[in-house]
Amino acid sequence: MTHLPSRRSLRPLVTVRVALFATLAVAGAAGVGCSSGASTTRRVASAATTPALSESEIRDLDIEFYKGRADLDPTGATDLARLAGLYLQRSRETGDPSDAIRAESTARRSLRNRHSRNDAAAQILSASLLAQHRFDEALAIARSLRDRNPEVLSLRAAVGEIQMELGQYDSARVSFDGVAGASRDLSVAPRLARWAEIEGRTGEARWLMRTALRTALATPHLPSEQVAWFWLRNGDLDLRSGKYAAADSEYGAGLAAHSGDYRLLAAKARLAAAQHEWRGVIDAGEAAIATSLDPATLGVLSDAYAAIGDSAKSRECARALDVAVLKQPGAYHRAWSLFLLDHHRHVATVYRKVLAELRTRRDIYGYDLLAWALHAQGRDAEAKTAMARALAQGTRDAQLFYHAAVIERALGNGREASQLFARMRALQPAHAVTGSEAQ
Repeated sequence: MTHLPSRRSLRPLVTVRVALFATLAVAGAAGVGCSSGASTTRRVASAATTPALSESEIRDLDIEFYKGRADLDPTGATDLARLAGLYLQRSRETGDPSDAIRAESTARRSLRNRHSRNDAAAQILSASLLAQHRFDEALAIARSLRDRNPEVLSLRAAVGEIQMELGQYDSARVSFDGVAGASRDLSVAPRLARWAEIEGRTGEARWLMRTALRTALATPHLPSEQVAWFWLRNGDLDLRSGKYAAADSEYGAGLAAHSGDYRLLAAKARLAAAQHEWRGVIDAGEAAIATSLDPATLGVLSDAYAAIGDSAKSRECARALDVAVLKQPGAYHRAWSLFLLDHHRHVATVYRKVLAELRTRRDIYGYDLLAWALHAQGRDAEAKTAMARALAQGTRDAQLFYHAAVIERALGNGREASQLFARMRALQPAHAVTGSEAQ
């Protein structure tokens, strides 16, 4: 089997990040964010004595502040909701999954203390469950929130996002059709863009994200981490479309907005991998995992070290990947499964995990994993059927085309394989088809 780590590195980002941002934005409007109430007063006082505090330092001080308030009033709900939102924000910024668990626990405490008129805590609970890939639970809460607040477009879009993650595409289409005009709403536009991308409308997705970026840049007092996220999302769209120079520029702008952002550093590693610039992968990837042991980045690093002949470092990254996945809550990590399948490791185990996940989460990337696991077992006729499900939405993704091409070639369908390799190369112009692929 031909292994192309850079193709795996281009798989789409999990859209949980969109949900986290949007949920916090809505919660902030409802008085949950750390910019409201007593927190604002305390920040002003802090700024008078410590003017050099960074946003992350202020956030950590806010966490301690609201923890103290919640301890003094354990029967309250508002301070707990604020604290849960801050945990969720930190989870997004640092990649620490334990903060998503803290957010869930704290939001549940808030809701136990006051269930009615506490939608802010419910929003954070839904987002914390989504961060842990507990999609069914997150969807139930999101639907309840939407039904209570049908005029709030961000809540309707949040339901669509979870439906999309679960592979409930017909339902997601209804949800997104209902918010289609909200292209300038920062909590809606990124979700609309992701939906357009899934449906193969990449030009529309790019327009939506560029519009959202302009809105974000014009929004006063938007945290630098959130500004950086919009640059990241635009860069990812260009990377997956083979527009490498544009992606590099956007990632650079994001890092200028939020220096040291591990998500942007990981993206730069993926960009370097797409172009087989292995030293660039290592420089950016090592900087990224210094903050967060992201499994996808560790997999790209392992392949980069292997490409330059450093087998010891490659094995070290592969071992770290295993450890990082085992420490994460929720479902297994798909980047880990792809890495194992690409290297023909634990194929039977991955296959069983994929089948288990597909019982509830039937999205295109779940079927892509199933197809790749079946191919690794030599069951290519079944793999082709699964791959048809992965391609059914018309998504333009080089990874999907590559997997489909390899499966067609294994079945002896040379013409179909060549067409799929051509579609892959159209999105990944830096890659030439190798001799083994051309056969």
